[in-house]
Amino acid sequence: MSAVAVLAGGVGAARFLDGLVQVVAPQDVTAIVNVGDDMEWAGLHIAPDLDTVMYTLSGLVNPEMGWGVANDGRRVLDRLKSLGGPAWFTIGDDDLATHLYRTQRLREGAPLSTITAELCERVGIECRVTPVTDDRLRTVVQTPEGELAFQDYFVRRRAADPVHALRFDGAEAARPAPGLIEAVEQAEAIVIAPSNPFLSIDPLLAVPGVREAVTASDAPVVAISPIIGGAAVKGPAAEILDSLGHDVSALGVARLYDGLADVFILDEQDADLVGQIEAETSLRCTATQTLMSGPAEKRALAQAALAEASA
Repeated sequence: MSAVAVLAGGVGAARFLDGLVQVVAPQDVTAIVNVGDDMEWAGLHIAPDLDTVMYTLSGLVNPEMGWGVANDGRRVLDRLKSLGGPAWFTIGDDDLATHLYRTQRLREGAPLSTITAELCERVGIECRVTPVTDDRLRTVVQTPEGELAFQDYFVRRRAADPVHALRFDGAEAARPAPGLIEAVEQAEAIVIAPSNPFLSIDPLLAVPGVREAVTASDAPVVAISPIIGGAAVKGPAAEILDSLGHDVSALGVARLYDGLADVFILDEQDADLVGQIEAETSLRCTATQTLMSGPAEKRALAQAALAEASA
């Protein structure tokens, strides 16, 4: 199968993409990446999801963390901390170079999609990685303490606050990145990666035209659950499902994607939910191993997703 578009955000999406480009020609893959997590830090534009995808696909990623650069130093961060600077957000020395380059190019007037393509080309990535929009889009989290910028909620406060609601500041005025809608329209398969549906996928769909392009496509849409056995592999997806009143399970995720996706893949641990999901939703559901513990598992999940798209 050629021409695959992937809605992506976070470590799970990056790992899925790493498997996908091993079973599909990388040139035929478009990764549409969340930028709701982006922030300004020490005067620099930080794009965590774009960087996680880039570092993973290039082999630069820290394999233990799933983000950041492997064997990266902390001399700049340590020095910044000693000076009283904003050291609560972990930036490695090699990672810093990415943010310096991105910020300088933005100040020169280059759009984020162009800068992302430049960075990916320079680390040898052959598939297309694009932010969902070149416009400003920020996830804002409503908590008992009031509204929090996403990274304040996620990193500074360690995702400890109950989430009452989410909004995506700037989404209404945002435009899809150049070529994004065309990539969705031309795709033979669309995959919703095993990402947090609220923090990674909803910001993409909040950009006008993106959800509409996915639902209007004739291509099968395959969604992969990030919840295994009632828990998230990484991140606060389970806690947010609970705090927003959803079932904390693959079933809860499936209900969110009903009407958007055609096929739902959950982990084999949750195989007993297949019948209930198919009874309660319009989704065709299948169970397979979704935990991507190594290269073989990444490839296998990508192959399973493509097989379901072709079924």
